Amino acid sequence: MNQLPRETRALILHMLLEGASMRATARVVGVSYNTVAKLLVDAGEACMDYHDRHVRGVTARYVQCDELWAFCYAKQKNAGHATGVLDGAGDIWTWTAIDADTKLLISWYVGNRDLDAALAFQHDLRARIDNWMQLSTDGYGAYLEAVDSAFGGDVDYAMLVKLYGQPVDDKRPRCIGSRLDVVAGAPNLDEISTSYVERHNLTMRMSLRRLTRRTNAFSKRVRNHTYAHAIYAVWYNFARVHSTLRTTPAVAAGLAEYPLRAGWLVDVVENCPRPN
Repeated sequence: MNQLPRETRALILHMLLEGASMRATARVVGVSYNTVAKLLVDAGEACMDYHDRHVRGVTARYVQCDELWAFCYAKQKNAGHATGVLDGAGDIWTWTAIDADTKLLISWYVGNRDLDAALAFQHDLRARIDNWMQLSTDGYGAYLEAVDSAFGGDVDYAMLVKLYGQPVDDKRPRCIGSRLDVVAGAPNLDEISTSYVERHNLTMRMSLRRLTRRTNAFSKRVRNHTYAHAIYAVWYNFARVHSTLRTTPAVAAGLAEYPLRAGWLVDVVENCPRPN
């Protein structure tokens, strides 16, 4: 089978990570949509393996967690009566954990917003952390059991619970304040925050076209949605220079010696172990 030149593959992946849709990328580069889709799958599988192997043994003082909403094929309220509905259609959430100091995306998980997803996410986070640390989340109740299951008492854990007023004119309720709930250990009250992880949510929405609100670029398949996040996670950690750090999160966290060079993702794809 003919293979695209290395420079073309690197350009396609770079465009996908700079907010271009798959069809726009295909038009600009001059390849078919199926070619872009096939590269997304190959790169997604390779990046899932790369993140799993390289983001290990992390030392972090303060970790923040949050969930990012999106949808596949149709929003949950429309999935029941949409035509040609695919498996997994409806609301989908990306759980993320950020090191507040290095901005490293330590762990991410795509799934529902329920206890099973919270458990899987927190156990994955626990497997990547090598030290006692302070964990901050929002007030979502599933975190309580998930954090206890994954960390036991080996964590300083607190929730930042946002308080909302009554909605006005059928608009979304406005946040009118917050409170701090200490759940485990003795967390530093001044460091209980979800600000960095919430700011990272914006970075994800700006980098992944399928997360842009009110467009037709939303994911049609859960698989492709997950692969796009996998590519983003490796690019964000190992190649994208963070504006405040002046280096990549992986370098700041001691997981890499230098930012990965241009065309790095093609190397990741080519070097990914493949099943026989």
